[in-house]
Amino acid sequence: MRIVKPSTVKAFWDENPSAEKELEKWLATTDLAQWKNPADVKSDFGARVDFVKVKSGETVAVFDIANNNWRLIAAIHYDFPRVFVLRILTHKEYDKNKWKDDL
Repeated sequence: MRIVKPSTVKAFWDENPSAEKELEKWLATTDLAQWKNPADVKSDFGARVDFVKVKSGETVAVFDIANNNWRLIAAIHYDFPRVFVLRILTHKEYDKNKWKDDL
């Protein structure tokens, strides 16, 4: 999969250094992936990824980063192998669910 703007992830860990190791793993795993559907994503990330429908009607992938410290929200385009990082939130920000209305 091609990660669109991995610099977004790197900028996040620059501000949150304790997230760097886990986000580097996420980038490496995602970069090597050849996902064709959500089951393939689950195969790589298991319980650390969920799929959530947002206000627009689209479904996004929500990745648990560093034992629920952060949530990385991404749009995955399987037919155009791209992953767009939409948000990286603290667990508290994620729980407010406002992000669902914005997407």
